[in-house]
Amino acid sequence: MVATSSLSSKNPASISELLDCGYHPESLLSDFDYWDYVVPEPNLNEVIFEESTCQNLVKMLENCLSKSKQTKLGCSKVLVPEKLTQRIAQDVLRLSSTEPCGLRGCVMHVNLEIENVCKKLDRIVCDSSVVPTFELTLVFKQENCSWTSFRDFFFSRGRFSSGFRRTLILSSGFRLVKKKLYSLIGTTVIEGS
Repeated sequence: MVATSSLSSKNPASISELLDCGYHPESLLSDFDYWDYVVPEPNLNEVIFEESTCQNLVKMLENCLSKSKQTKLGCSKVLVPEKLTQRIAQDVLRLSSTEPCGLRGCVMHVNLEIENVCKKLDRIVCDSSVVPTFELTLVFKQENCSWTSFRDFFFSRGRFSSGFRRTLILSSGFRLVKKKLYSLIGTTVIEGS
């Protein structure tokens, strides 16, 4: 049976129309009850929780970049495109939504691709009390900008080099690879641009 707006109410007139067409009363009530439960009311607490989780994930990614800039990247600044970490966090949440433990079962390896070479930045365990069910590998990409390369080359030679530390500019592109740890299903790759 197909539910339409004219048949969506349980009023006696609609039911009598269907009875006249040859439908059995038992199936009518069960079909109407079915449609009452198929589309549940939106849970606003869940939306708030997901937004809060997304913001926490954004902070984790930004902290990872902040810690890595001096220790592993050797730069004083990392410029991140607007909404990049937000988009990544949303993709991570989407990929974790099909997992048994959700985001709690995630281990994320964060890397940076510089001139076709991947540099490991950090390993983020979302919940250390949960056995990981999947791994995500996030690869940030460096912006290909000839001016920054030229500027770094120019200032790294001579008297300006002592106080000058380079600025790393991230591209809006990234790669996110999901690997299930306890499944035969293959990996999932997301290329963001």
